Amino acid sequence: MLIKTGVINILFVLTSHSQMGETGHKTGFWVEEFANPYYALADAGVQITIATPKGGAAPIDPTSDLPQNATEDTERFNKDEAVQKMINETIALADINFEDYDAVFYPGGHGPLWDLAEDATSAKLIQDFYAANKPIAFVCHAPAALRHVKNAKGEFLVKGKKVTGFSNEEEEAVQLTKVVPFLVEDMLKENGALYSRGKTWEAYAVQDGNLITGQNPASSALVAEMLLKMLQEK
Repeated sequence: MLIKTGVINILFVLTSHSQMGETGHKTGFWVEEFANPYYALADAGVQITIATPKGGAAPIDPTSDLPQNATEDTERFNKDEAVQKMINETIALADINFEDYDAVFYPGGHGPLWDLAEDATSAKLIQDFYAANKPIAFVCHAPAALRHVKNAKGEFLVKGKKVTGFSNEEEEAVQLTKVVPFLVEDMLKENGALYSRGKTWEAYAVQDGNLITGQNPASSALVAEMLLKMLQEK
């Protein structure tokens, strides 16, 4: 569905973190979780800006770039020099003004568990978008960025809200339960969220007010669809 009037501007926030704990393995953002929503939104006429905590190149999780994880959108991304240039020249979060954007979207990958989960600038950005009733969307591990975000009452933003995110079962399946600094499902529950999940590795997303969350990489398209619909209805 194309946007007929006006231009919608969405901010994508990616991780700057490239190390998987003390394992020596690389991590970053998950390509599918970026590429699928990026093209779904861009093809609908949305203008997209990409930011990271440090600015500059956003690291790609090499596992997400393996042939078995390829999709039509990841293959399109791999051939898209213009978008890859954007990935390599992201804006630093400190230079972002939330008032310039209609929504913010956080793709996942394990990287956010280390940097965006603890980033005060990111937390303030999410608070500002939320307080302005602008859509905030996250997929897979990206709800980690909500870890320290509070609402106007000083309570965790996710308290009492319907959310999802990468499940404990899925983290166990990829054998990283003891590597990651925390489990997304556990953190959301501890912060008072009403966590739910679909079947392992299947698409599942939840919307509660202007907060949208998706469970896993397969949920990326669903999150993008819900985000676009919300923006078109505003």
